[in-house]
Amino acid sequence: MAQESSHVAHADGSHRVVVIVDENSNPFELGCATEIFGLRRPELGRDLYDFRLCSPEPCTLMRDGFFTLTGVAGLEAAESADTLIVPNRPDVEVPRRTALLNAIRRAHARGARLVGFCSGAFTLAEAGVLDGRRATAHWQWADSFRARFPSVRLETDVLFVDDGDILTSAGSAAALDLGLHIVRRDHGAEVANSVSRRLVFAAHRDGGQRQFVERPVPDVPDESLAPVLVWAQEHLDAPLTVSDLAARASVSPATLHRRFRAQLGTTPLAWLTVERLALACRLIERGEPHLETVARHSGLGTGANLRALMRRKIGLTPLEYRHRFGPGKDQGSA
Repeated sequence: MAQESSHVAHADGSHRVVVIVDENSNPFELGCATEIFGLRRPELGRDLYDFRLCSPEPCTLMRDGFFTLTGVAGLEAAESADTLIVPNRPDVEVPRRTALLNAIRRAHARGARLVGFCSGAFTLAEAGVLDGRRATAHWQWADSFRARFPSVRLETDVLFVDDGDILTSAGSAAALDLGLHIVRRDHGAEVANSVSRRLVFAAHRDGGQRQFVERPVPDVPDESLAPVLVWAQEHLDAPLTVSDLAARASVSPATLHRRFRAQLGTTPLAWLTVERLALACRLIERGEPHLETVARHSGLGTGANLRALMRRKIGLTPLEYRHRFGPGKDQGSA
């Protein structure tokens, strides 16, 4: 369930995202965090976050010795984080440093949001902040994780888990999914869509989708879902059914289900619901005042259905969402 972001008082009122980089950390997830939270956003006319890197050592050797990271802040920078992204190392059996684990514990105790990409769940669990909580990690480490941390409720068949103040993602590209989810949670659907367009990445892959897709690159003849997805996104206000999508793709409903599962890791109806909810959020952000109109134009039918979906999927009512992300609201900090 989504919750309000925590804050530490900064002079400029910004939300500070700090990434701890430890020895043997994965550079890919570091790049994802930098791209989503650290880059300037001239297309938005403002920066979304105050972003910093820190490390326990002045020189940090990255995974497999690919390169050495220098010139970043010391571990003390973690003390001012509103959102703290913890190290993710492939050597999951190697104990993390005590100073690093203590920094995570202090951040959690003061109410900072904690994020673990891929094997970052191991770091969070070792710090003791995941006991009794939901989390995910890369599927290949599921057995090892459960053996070491039986008190954590590990979910292995999802892209990411949002457990309020602790969020975790599965391997590699799922870091982008979780990062965009955080931006959407902090700044709304329009801003998240803008960031995703710059990334040339899917704007909203629901966290409940599967980690592993059976055939990420379609064989020849082309069986890509792209044409039918684009068509459906242009007709979300219509009462689309699986049969409608299948007819548009010139396949049977059973074949369409198989392709959605193989290429997107979800079902056609679940995908439609996510797309319709994202459209409803954009309409609210753009200033549509009538809930029934939002529900009708997004294909969600009734205001009651829209309210129920937003509470379940986003954790906010339409009114609460409008107060946070509607026209004229100051979204300079999350």
